[in-house]
Amino acid sequence: MAVGALGQVHISVRDLDRSIAFYRDVLGIKFLFRVPGQPMAFFQAGDVRLYLGTPESPEFASKCVLYFRVDDLDAEYRRLTGEGVAFLDEPHVIHRDVDGELWMVFLVDPDGHQIGLMQTR
Repeated sequence: MAVGALGQVHISVRDLDRSIAFYRDVLGIKFLFRVPGQPMAFFQAGDVRLYLGTPESPEFASKCVLYFRVDDLDAEYRRLTGEGVAFLDEPHVIHRDVDGELWMVFLVDPDGHQIGLMQTR
């Protein structure tokens, strides 16, 4: 038996309100709910749920790199730059093969997690 598809990713945050605003209002990821009285919020990114929260102990602190698919990398780069997002680089080719090109650009969320935006052209 093998594990199934990825269902949820935990992203450690220090300021939940700031992170909710970034993921919901800047990146535009679908906000699902916030757990009342707990430092926990959930988003839906395709088939994967994102769990933003303050870890209860250091053993559960995460430091991750997230990669999000976009339909138009150049347009998303311009949109987010207009929102004040500082990128680490500019859209560029990562890989070429017979099926096309994989393009990416990277930014950082308020807690230092790197985020890659990716498009196959």
